[in-house]
Amino acid sequence: MKAAFNRVLSAAAALFALLATPATAQTTLPKGCESDQIMALAAPFFATGRMTPELARFLGDDDLQRLDPYRAFDNVAYVGVCWVSAWLLTSPRGHVLIDSLYGSYTDRLLDNVRRLGYDPKDIKLVVMTHGHRDHAGGAARLKQMLDPGTRFAMSAEGWREAAATAAQSTGTPNAWTMIEQDVVLSDGQTISGGDVTIQSFETPGHTMGTLSFAFDARDGAQTWRAVTVGGLALNAIRGPEQVEAFIASVKRLRAMTEDGTRPLQLHLSTHGFSNGLNEAKQRLQSRKPGDPHPMVDLPGLRKQLDQLQDNAEKRLVVERQKKAG
Repeated sequence: MKAAFNRVLSAAAALFALLATPATAQTTLPKGCESDQIMALAAPFFATGRMTPELARFLGDDDLQRLDPYRAFDNVAYVGVCWVSAWLLTSPRGHVLIDSLYGSYTDRLLDNVRRLGYDPKDIKLVVMTHGHRDHAGGAARLKQMLDPGTRFAMSAEGWREAAATAAQSTGTPNAWTMIEQDVVLSDGQTISGGDVTIQSFETPGHTMGTLSFAFDARDGAQTWRAVTVGGLALNAIRGPEQVEAFIASVKRLRAMTEDGTRPLQLHLSTHGFSNGLNEAKQRLQSRKPGDPHPMVDLPGLRKQLDQLQDNAEKRLVVERQKKAG
């Protein structure tokens, strides 16, 4: 779609490449949350699961993670940080939050909600894509800060994964705790918070408990069906069966973009740098009346899913070879 987006897709190929080669020490970390720079920095981790010192410094740098919140659509706001997204789906009777962030960034999420003029106490439902720390690690903090009636929801396996991952972190610098299981979401289930309705789909692969979410995004008189794909990378693979599940999930989402009744039309990603949302935000801010919405990109969504499938199929060959020999 644009030169900038093409650069992001090129970086995406590196990010999800089968055998990414770790970069040499990088003294200059990404500035300004530029998608292609972050993709290049994260490529070894997403391909192999090994955290580089450069990526660790970037993730822990409070200033580099700072990203101003913004309204992406009339009813959807970005309240996350540079590395990981948190999406606030708003309504007059209450809101739904997708993912919790982690550590001090969860407090920043709450500040971002307030900066956009919303009250965190009006968040009625928190849905979490999967049990990794950067997506579920802030649930305990949110449980303290939000209204006592706020519900928290994941898949059954997501709850188990989050509890296990949190327990494994005990005694480490990044230790975190997970809340007790609350709402268990099933495949295709629709759940509401306030006047917001969101639908969950089991999309195992990134983790076996990963969920993706579909919801409406409104811009004036237009409404599109948005998706937040719950897991994008192969950094926690434990065998060919998990890669096979990933491929099946991506194929399913890809088919949903062709649905004749309510197709998925745009991707509000868990990691905005994965599909150029950080640059789309800049175009959104300079958008003139009558211009198309820069985040509505069905061809880009399909291309990203096709790239994920292609790289996963390459990874599957290697995982099957490992298992056989």
